[in-house]
Amino acid sequence: MPLVNKVKEYRVAAGINQQEFGRLVGASRQTISSIECGDYHPSVLVALKIAKILKVSVEEIFEFEEDSNE
Repeated sequence: MPLVNKVKEYRVAAGINQQEFGRLVGASRQTISSIECGDYHPSVLVALKIAKILKVSVEEIFEFEEDSNE
């Protein structure tokens, strides 16, 4: 599933490190890292928390890119 995100870009712009961001979201630093790398897709609840903390819409951070073969 091609879900791309800009979590790291927005987190860094907000001046929050992964450890602190994980605490705010309610996830581990490793989970935040995995989300940023695209290795893990967050639940809807976590995606909503991320957007709220970063003060942007979910759509600004997460984007579904359809595969041209589908």
